[in-house]
Amino acid sequence: MIIIPAYNEEKNIVKVFDQLEKKHIPAIADILVVDDASSDDTGRIVRERRYGLIAHIYNLGYGSALQLGYKYAVRRNYQYVIQMDADGQHDACNIPVIYEALKGNEKNTEKPDIVLGARFMKGSSVFPVSLLKKTAFILFRFLIRQATGRYIADPTTGLQGLNRRAFGYYSEYNHFDDKYPDANMLMQMLLLGYRVEEIPAVMHKRENEDSMHSGLKPVWYMLRMLFSMLTVVFRTKILKVDLPPEIR
Repeated sequence: MIIIPAYNEEKNIVKVFDQLEKKHIPAIADILVVDDASSDDTGRIVRERRYGLIAHIYNLGYGSALQLGYKYAVRRNYQYVIQMDADGQHDACNIPVIYEALKGNEKNTEKPDIVLGARFMKGSSVFPVSLLKKTAFILFRFLIRQATGRYIADPTTGLQGLNRRAFGYYSEYNHFDDKYPDANMLMQMLLLGYRVEEIPAVMHKRENEDSMHSGLKPVWYMLRMLFSMLTVVFRTKILKVDLPPEIR
């Protein structure tokens, strides 16, 4: 299933649907849009295109929209989910590649639990970012490497594939950030022993409206993420709370 969290994306989501259909993605995956109480015509557009739609009554945040998608996937017995943004940044050509990586191959007995579509790897498309965001990426990579020993090229990518083990864990209470689930969640899953793999991705710059990381928002985001990552280390390595069943 493809999970697309959306908030006031009427200017972008039609292009996302067009691209998915052009790549024949609806033939291999169900599409679910989680509308986080949009005040525009996002919900109407989704209904007209006859895709799955869950609508929040109140705006609960990006993370809450994603987690609701995970809960739906658990209830409906999906084995894999791929999450992508509704703003057009994530090219539909990434979907089959992520899906194949999730399924692995006969020689790979250690299939990944999470596959990240990364912007900053060899083979990725060119994706310009501001100096402030570059600083944040460097900081997040450093913290993840110090805590887990892993280098993650794109610790804030929203383009991810997850198997049932991973999204099942995320669907449980207090296991997922309800606002900005980015580098903090990757750190958490690595510390808990989940297998994370990165692959190069094709992404585009957002065309319409302000994103949740525009203006001065990145400063607040970076501070909040820093605190959240430190909290993850404390909860996981010291308190040892919210561990998955196999390591409790």
